[in-house]
Amino acid sequence: MEPTVQIREYRSSVDGEACRRTWTESGWVDGAKNEEAFRLYAESARSVVCVVDGSAECFVNIHAGTLRYLEAEIPLACVTGVATSRIVRRRGLAGRTTAKALADEALAGTPVAAIGVFDQGFYDRLGFGNGPYETWCTFDPAQLLTRSAPRTPVRLTSEDWEAAHANRLERYRGHGAATIVSPQLTRADMLWGEKSFGLGYRDETGHLTHHIWCSTDKPRRGPYCVDWMAFRTREEFHELIALIHSLADQVHSIEVHEPPGLQLQDLLRQPFKGRRVTEASPHVQRMSSSAYWQIRILDLAAALATTHLPAGPVRCNLDLADPIEGALPQDAPWRGVAGSYVVTLGPECSAERGTDPALPTLRASVNAFSRAWLGVRSPTGLSWTDDLEAPPDLLKELDRVLALPAPASDWDY
Repeated sequence: MEPTVQIREYRSSVDGEACRRTWTESGWVDGAKNEEAFRLYAESARSVVCVVDGSAECFVNIHAGTLRYLEAEIPLACVTGVATSRIVRRRGLAGRTTAKALADEALAGTPVAAIGVFDQGFYDRLGFGNGPYETWCTFDPAQLLTRSAPRTPVRLTSEDWEAAHANRLERYRGHGAATIVSPQLTRADMLWGEKSFGLGYRDETGHLTHHIWCSTDKPRRGPYCVDWMAFRTREEFHELIALIHSLADQVHSIEVHEPPGLQLQDLLRQPFKGRRVTEASPHVQRMSSSAYWQIRILDLAAALATTHLPAGPVRCNLDLADPIEGALPQDAPWRGVAGSYVVTLGPECSAERGTDPALPTLRASVNAFSRAWLGVRSPTGLSWTDDLEAPPDLLKELDRVLALPAPASDWDY
């Protein structure tokens, strides 16, 4: 007999235990540990479950956020978790449940979604395209070049979650930066690691102005990982760098996610020598990059209405394909963004349904167009490696108008 399958909103009182079991089976939590962190995480999200024979076996979480696009803040649906239990793997349920969650977001008026991925390929089927490469730097903190000694910091614990979240919201952000609205998610993040800790600085009123939050399994020598840095100014950034440097007497290696627009190698003494010397060490010094998150547009007209580009305008037809339709029920009220549009890209951007025979035509999947829109890669580059094509003259114009700063999320999810 075929199992009964229902996709619906998450109900903590009914689904909480089953979803926690799914997370345990996925290796995201360890048995009874992190119970409070899991509760905060789940209840601060807009979550959808796939119920199989009465039990929630797939759990999809979306946190409300914003995406910084140049100077604009665009509502963003952050898919922060997709987990499937061991008994229903490889049945397409995760894709269908995620598609349902995205459709709900689109119907609620959220124009853009992003997702952290376990690997490339799966979420492409839901219209997501790769984000940019993000860089992690692992180094001996003694190798940092600092401008001055840091002041004595304050200790931060999970009890300081409200101040830490407020500081994260006001941090320096570049193009492409994501921000998750709920402070409960920062609270959960600060509870996950039993040996996590924070260090930071407050002003004369007690307001937390800049800080780091770190995790480690080996407090004595490291490695340490800076889970996030929050700073508003150049001076605050350099004080945090000096603070990390001050840990060097005891800690042999620290991993830092490179902040947006900055190049940490500028602040390292002999990074290549360090890499060679520590190649086989548990404290290996290195820089690594990966495109670990993806993006897609949920509402083309709404996304472009909030886009203001410094160049242009360029007008063209856009024939847009959207693979998510195959993961949605036939009667779903939202079926993706596939269709024909007349698009304007420039200081004022727009997308209207239809075709203008006098204009050249760009053909693309929503995956590829979302990447071009955010500036992940140029339209010409995407025409070589992704599902995007246009006449050469149009590609040249699109390259010019979509020449954007390198996007950087600066918030892991």
